[in-house]
Amino acid sequence: MVTTADQPLIGVLAVQGDVVDHARALEAAGARVRAVRRPEELEGLDGLVIPGGESTTIDRLCRIFGLHEPIRAQIAEGMPVYGSCAGMIQLADQILDGHREQQTFGGIDMTVRRNAFGRQVDSFETDLGIDGLAEPDRPYRAVFIRAPWVERLGEDVEVLARADDHPVAVRQGNLLATSFHPEVTEDHRVHELFVRMVRERA
Repeated sequence: MVTTADQPLIGVLAVQGDVVDHARALEAAGARVRAVRRPEELEGLDGLVIPGGESTTIDRLCRIFGLHEPIRAQIAEGMPVYGSCAGMIQLADQILDGHREQQTFGGIDMTVRRNAFGRQVDSFETDLGIDGLAEPDRPYRAVFIRAPWVERLGEDVEVLARADDHPVAVRQGNLLATSFHPEVTEDHRVHELFVRMVRERA
């Protein structure tokens, strides 16, 4: 018998960014999914994904729609949250090269530089070894699109992967962040890791 603990309910922040592919990957990893556009849609979630997109737009729309403070509160209360690319920026306590009024949800003790790997035309793919994934000896093909990197890490932040000697996958407690876009591949191991984190919290 499948229980709700086996199939946790994970929200995907749906104000901007690659929502559909994250939802597909989460379902493949064994989760139920809810798109989150309003504060009341955060209620009852076991976890939340902040997708890639444009971080200043995500920030602005979350404040317009009243999502900023509720998400910050959920993070402070320990809800598992995963952010990819722009989502990594949103989970950083500090950002570099951001808009002067840009705010983040915070939660991970790190400083992230926006668009650190270059513009859209500088997008690339590379094989990574990522700690914590199933089949750890099988390389993970990571897709970087206008990706950030981490320039400063707090002592409680675990580095799961590096590219060009920069941290590109990190974890701090119930928070997970990657510079790259796992949702655009058919390798769902990053989402499986996050679903596992959600199950452990539940």
